[in-house]
Amino acid sequence: MTFSQWVQWADQQMWGPGMLVLLMGTGIYLTVRTRFLPWRNLGYALRSALGREARVSSGGDGAVSPFSALMTALAATIGTGNIVGVATALTAGGPGALVWMELSAAFGLSSKFAECLLAVKYRQRSARGEWSGGPMYTMRKAISPRWLGRALAFLFALSTVLASFGIGNMTQSHSISQALNGVFHISPLLTGTVVTALALFAVLGGIRSVSRVSSILVPAMALFYLAAGLAVIWGNRSALPGALVDLFTMALSPRAAAGGAAGSAAAAWFRCVHFGVSRGCFSNEAGMGSAAIIASASAAGHPAEQGYISMTGTFFDTMVVCTVTGLCICTSGVLGAADPVTGAPLTGAHLTILAFETVLGRGGAVFVGIAVALFAFSTILGWEYLGEKAFEYLFGVRHLKLYRAVFCLAALPGAVEPLHLVWGLSDLFNAMMAVPNLLSLLLLADTVAQEALAFQPRVEHRRSKGSRRCRAFRFSADLTRRRSVSPKKRGNFP
Repeated sequence: MTFSQWVQWADQQMWGPGMLVLLMGTGIYLTVRTRFLPWRNLGYALRSALGREARVSSGGDGAVSPFSALMTALAATIGTGNIVGVATALTAGGPGALVWMELSAAFGLSSKFAECLLAVKYRQRSARGEWSGGPMYTMRKAISPRWLGRALAFLFALSTVLASFGIGNMTQSHSISQALNGVFHISPLLTGTVVTALALFAVLGGIRSVSRVSSILVPAMALFYLAAGLAVIWGNRSALPGALVDLFTMALSPRAAAGGAAGSAAAAWFRCVHFGVSRGCFSNEAGMGSAAIIASASAAGHPAEQGYISMTGTFFDTMVVCTVTGLCICTSGVLGAADPVTGAPLTGAHLTILAFETVLGRGGAVFVGIAVALFAFSTILGWEYLGEKAFEYLFGVRHLKLYRAVFCLAALPGAVEPLHLVWGLSDLFNAMMAVPNLLSLLLLADTVAQEALAFQPRVEHRRSKGSRRCRAFRFSADLTRRRSVSPKKRGNFP
């Protein structure tokens, strides 16, 4: 068995039915245990994430503002999963995989809320005076017996370091090289070399530097990409109703997922669920615990406050950006298209580029190529910080320069290795991170529920305060309108 075959076998074992049940089941349990507060307070969370108060300290003393922590987490998640990951999920699992991505994200809101809340609650100062936190600190401090907490913490931290080379680097570098090669015919080896050099230069500034860049780059990238994606969907709007019907019928009907072939219906439907949930996890990282490491550096005044702000990353990442990418591919009719040279089905960045070309022409290909490069490079920066904090937990601060050098050098083989090997390694490391994190979330669900319920009066106060402002604004506008009407034209107007 070759290394590539072993990776594929291990990936299939890790992402079997048990893993899918654990991932979705944890999100469902946390949603019910918190009395659906993450869903009920989604509007509050969005207002908090985008409001002015999130851009400054909210009473805490973290290194970055809650908004910057969210943008840094989004920099690590909004990347190839939103462009390349969606394309690979649709190619391997069919259109219904997009629906399962959305379902996993819906319950992933609760998972990300819980892990980020716990990260702020149990964080601690590092030897360098910075806040250090994340699932490994939560497990070590909060889970009893202590040996179990320490074992889970070690497994999670080690998996995070390994995952930083897979999902955080090699996959991103590969997607950059494929996109630039397909659009501009740039050698993957050259791309890998340049990405390695730029990453090494960029990671020297630490979390403050990465968060400053992310706070500007991530919103701008996402808005431009959404605008272009909506233009593609509008250009193919006649196919939108049929595409939506296909999405839901293939997601919920095994026979439809198999194209009517009864014998392979169960296998085809499981493949649809498998790739939808796994690519959804790859995209938004809910349940993996990665966003919690960044959330622990936030200056939020209450653990639940950062939990709500951080969970909006799952909403923006999957329910907005991934949905736009998936609808672009499904409405453009390119799903199943073959490479004119090799005859193999198109997947990854090439498929998304072809979808954008149906409406935007050559400009769409250039735009997607640049978007993939920027998205993926920002993900590399965000994940370097995640891997560095996990490495620091395991080995201290003495060998961080060694980790940074090895991490940046991993971009080179990632750019030239085959797609299936790179994605297989990423899925495998994702699962290795998710298992201990999900187990800790189940064990600490009561703590999450208590913190959420204790914070709820502040949510209600903020909500009622906003309602009073809306009523005052409507009264002021109505009064202004009355005064603007002349007495002659006012008539019986009161």
